Amino acid sequence: MRIAQIAPLVESVPPTLYGGTERVVSWLTEELVALGHEVTLFASGDSQTSAKLQPIVPRALRLAGVHDCTPYNIIMLDKVAARHHEFDVLHFHIDFFHYPLFRGLAHKIVTTLHGRQDLPGLSDIYRAFRHMPLISISDRQRAPLPDANWVGTVYHGMPEGLFHEGKGEGGYLAFLGRICADKGILPAIEISRRAGLPLKVAAKVDPADRNYFESEVAPVLAQNPQVEFIGEINDGQKQDFLGRAKGLLFPISWPEPFGLVMIEAMACGTPVVAFNCGSVPEIMEDGLTGFVVDDVDGAVAAVNKLDRLFRPTIRSRFEERFSAGAMARDYVRIYQQLTASEEAVAVAAE
Repeated sequence: MRIAQIAPLVESVPPTLYGGTERVVSWLTEELVALGHEVTLFASGDSQTSAKLQPIVPRALRLAGVHDCTPYNIIMLDKVAARHHEFDVLHFHIDFFHYPLFRGLAHKIVTTLHGRQDLPGLSDIYRAFRHMPLISISDRQRAPLPDANWVGTVYHGMPEGLFHEGKGEGGYLAFLGRICADKGILPAIEISRRAGLPLKVAAKVDPADRNYFESEVAPVLAQNPQVEFIGEINDGQKQDFLGRAKGLLFPISWPEPFGLVMIEAMACGTPVVAFNCGSVPEIMEDGLTGFVVDDVDGAVAAVNKLDRLFRPTIRSRFEERFSAGAMARDYVRIYQQLTASEEAVAVAAE
């Protein structure tokens, strides 16, 4: 198949540091190429891919210091529109921004939604464009938009060789991701304190969250010497960080649509202690790959049971459920259903 992948321009594909959506787009693109498909990636010029790269801007916008992506997204959509006839499927990863321009091409378009869908106005936009096919990254993500045109759920998947099973010999708890209230950094610190275990925090601080970090988090860090703040890390550093950890803490308080860090930990054989929120119950298998808990008390109790879990089993469940190959095959099935429907309409019209 001839497939276009249209990525956000905020980060490169894959990103050098933080960037969940762009990382998933990279894994999907590379796996589709490996399966023999002809793939073109619309992304920033510093992206690295075995597909055909259509650069839109020379460098990822965040690294270039650009905060308003709208002008560059419009430029990208214009380039995609000019080439739409070259592709069997156009796969967008930029929310709904392409809808007005591509509304007449719904028969060859799919859009994966990577973010939360309970925000004001989203139900109105998907109602106005209800013919545009949508893909969710968890069933829980669909809950605020039950009447949208969902054509499938595809869980994120990672290359099996990206990480390997670690031994957890560091004996510490890990927190990985971004510093904000919803991600649960303060509960994570409290869990580590009460469990009597060190906590290592590898996290990005966005400009929008800088005040929260300085006013709410930094003072707590100063009062808890068992916590080490490392900052933002790349994929190469994650193997050591996650593989040596006793467990990953994921005490979120928002409807996380997937939670990539959970499967990154699983790929290292590292169990996850996660709050029962968003997609967590879909991704985690309680008592097998980690523990799903309701609060800090439950998390502290779960940390004390981490040694009961078998790291090779956690790794094997990652391979079975969340590999890049499994993700790509699920997407290809949706692509094929889309093109089959188009062909059926064409035949009926003859």
